[in-house]
Amino acid sequence: MRPSVGFSGRTEIGPLLTVEEVAALLQVPVSWVYDRTRKSSVERIPGFRLGKYWRFREADIVAWVERQRVGVRPGA
Repeated sequence: MRPSVGFSGRTEIGPLLTVEEVAALLQVPVSWVYDRTRKSSVERIPGFRLGKYWRFREADIVAWVERQRVGVRPGA
């Protein structure tokens, strides 16, 4: 999914979720989300760092959950 570019020329990425919001969305502990952000995690959750803070796009999280549900791996 490509971010849209608004009339002002700024890129619109949509609202970003915090670790706590992702945990609530997935109904898992916050520590589980942090575990999935580690590079060594086989099932890494899609997100990115803004300084010391993790942020996630809801659409990316929903797509990741769907891939986990059907067992499809990216690039497969």
